[in-house]
Amino acid sequence: MSDELRAADLDAVREQLGREPTVPFSVIARCSAGHPLVIRNRPVDAEGHPFPTLYWLTCPAAVKAVSQLESEGWISRLAADRAFAEAIEGSHSRYAAERGALLAGAERWGGVGGTGRGLKCLHAHYAYHLAGGDDAAGRWTAEQVEPVHEDERGARIAAIDQGTNSTRLLVLDPRPGVGPMELARDMVITRLGQGVDETGALDPAAIERASDTIARFASRARALHADRIRIGATSAVRDAANREEFLRAVRDRVGLEPEVIDGDHEAALSFLGGTTGLDPALGPFLLMDIGGGSTEFVFGSAPGLVEHGISTQLGSVRLTERVTPSDPPSEEDLRRFGDVIEDRLEEVDRAVRVRDARTLVAVAGTTTTLQACALGLRRYDPDLIHHSTLTRTDAERALGDLATMTNEERAAIPVMPQGRAEVIVAGASILVHAMRRFGFEEALVSETDILDGLAFELLGVR
Repeated sequence: MSDELRAADLDAVREQLGREPTVPFSVIARCSAGHPLVIRNRPVDAEGHPFPTLYWLTCPAAVKAVSQLESEGWISRLAADRAFAEAIEGSHSRYAAERGALLAGAERWGGVGGTGRGLKCLHAHYAYHLAGGDDAAGRWTAEQVEPVHEDERGARIAAIDQGTNSTRLLVLDPRPGVGPMELARDMVITRLGQGVDETGALDPAAIERASDTIARFASRARALHADRIRIGATSAVRDAANREEFLRAVRDRVGLEPEVIDGDHEAALSFLGGTTGLDPALGPFLLMDIGGGSTEFVFGSAPGLVEHGISTQLGSVRLTERVTPSDPPSEEDLRRFGDVIEDRLEEVDRAVRVRDARTLVAVAGTTTTLQACALGLRRYDPDLIHHSTLTRTDAERALGDLATMTNEERAAIPVMPQGRAEVIVAGASILVHAMRRFGFEEALVSETDILDGLAFELLGVR
């Protein structure tokens, strides 16, 4: 799961709680006023003690509205309804299972809000509903209190990007005249493309992981009143002989038709997402999007204006599986990484005017994680990453440090997303080799990428 946290979010949550948060958390939904709406805790606090609540309602207006319901005695009135009580027991079971998935054994600590049975806190149930959970009490609460803010509902859209390594969500409120407002952004490493390079097919367990996450993200988008939801699937799905199994699983779970994005369209979407809002004077641009199964190189003279590009079968997961490095990787492993990368970069050299670009824009999780490591961040703050500069020297140093660590040691780095530790060395190697070969001394790191491109295109942004 994503653990992004902006400094302003910490201040807002500290004010709402009336104290310093004792549990690491991330903001997973915002209200239309810009406040953190729901935060997600880890199952234990800073001292390792069990923490009862995974999801907290933190928007002051929403908290006040739900408190009004509780003061009217609705907890006892709802609990007296036998059918409703049975539905709530299911919510507790699903909530406990989520906690257990984050920490083995934590499912025994109770359900919604740490309660094993019954209905104790409408705030906790409503927060679970807004997070995408299947919660009868949360849905009922939503029906009573929404819209909490007058401008809460209005042509919102959501994009879900199913990549080779991760599944990601973005929910936007269009806000004509001022630009889209981000209401939710989340990421889960689902590793859909695991083994595709070798077998040519998606693994059934991987299909289940990814479709489960897409269903959860779609539920969250709907709870946040997204009118349109777009699901884009890239390298792993388009390369798989059994991709119809994945598409059918998503249709059955979500009721929506996923789009299989071809390489050219993927490159264009990445460029749209990664360069929109940049100063045109920085152009021409070369955008580099390192994914799990493919890496896109896209050239354009101005933001959002693609002139040509290429999608290569080179990604962090694909490269890791092809080399199967030791743990930690040996010098021979790193050399083999380089050999495979250079072969693919030869294709790029022939297809794209890489050396005509003034600015290299590097997007996606490999680059943003590498930059967080290079900066020595103790927690991931996207505001510190977005449009920051990663020098080649710092990229090489960070890669060298990561390559000396075991997978377990890399996974313990505070800014390392769960599931990325095993593939970050391969992904960082792609970036460093490209910077060396094409003569870039630095890269402009962007938090926006193909996910944003999917959303912008849905909004009609070009």
